[in-house]
Amino acid sequence: MNCKEAKNIDIDSYLKRHGQKPDKNYGNYSMYFSPLRNETTASLKVDRIKNLWMDFGAEKGGTIIDLVMYLNNCSIEEALKILSNDIFLFHQPPKIAMKEKNYSIDKVTEIENSNLLRYLDKRKLNHDFVKQFCSQVHYTFSNRKTAYGIGFRNDLGGFEIRNEGYQGCLGKKSITSILNNSKTASLFESWSDFMAYLSLKNRIPEEDFIILNSTSLVKHTKKLLKNYTILKVLFDNDDSARRALNFVQENAEGRVIDCSVHYSDYNDLNEFLINYKITKSKVKPSD
Repeated sequence: MNCKEAKNIDIDSYLKRHGQKPDKNYGNYSMYFSPLRNETTASLKVDRIKNLWMDFGAEKGGTIIDLVMYLNNCSIEEALKILSNDIFLFHQPPKIAMKEKNYSIDKVTEIENSNLLRYLDKRKLNHDFVKQFCSQVHYTFSNRKTAYGIGFRNDLGGFEIRNEGYQGCLGKKSITSILNNSKTASLFESWSDFMAYLSLKNRIPEEDFIILNSTSLVKHTKKLLKNYTILKVLFDNDDSARRALNFVQENAEGRVIDCSVHYSDYNDLNEFLINYKITKSKVKPSD
């Protein structure tokens, strides 16, 4: 095995094969406890898009080869021998064709486009949280027209795509589950409501998150629902959302809390956030 071949080995698969489980899973990356230290906060980050790692505690990082050298205190040659003696899943960069194969994804990067950032500002969504769970996705239509948008990955590897003028899905439609070994889960209809939730709290709560990406997919949550003692449901205030809530209530084994009562005057949580931010900005310090 040469260096080029080795760098295609999926880092997540390598760590999991050797007994390391992620402490936290985010949209584009995972956080692991460093196998070389006793630590209470996971400091080893694995970027699932770029297939790179970074140990913030040791200030070291790089490719799978660097990781094996780091973990085994060995040379490049020895690292390649270690990797050659095992079988791993190979990292597959995102190449997703749309329904009817009328366009494909060209690249997936961190969100940095000024138009997309302005779109997030318009919706009052915290940039840092969005960048943790979403990506900037560039894609090309069969007529060679290019486009880009904010992409939120689902459990089947597809992307929910959103920008100022477009909303759709690249690849297979599915729910998104972000599992952190918690007995509490918050459920959302869309990624923007999930981001609104984090923006309102200004932190990432110690809980699991399930995003439907469409109320029609609520049945896909059936097995997951049984894992929780508390389920906080933050769906929209409309008929399809109420039907989805009924499904959750009928299939959950734990307590189900309908949180939509806290924003009943608005269509959804993101709309509530927008109005909350606007109202707050108009209040003078003396008010």
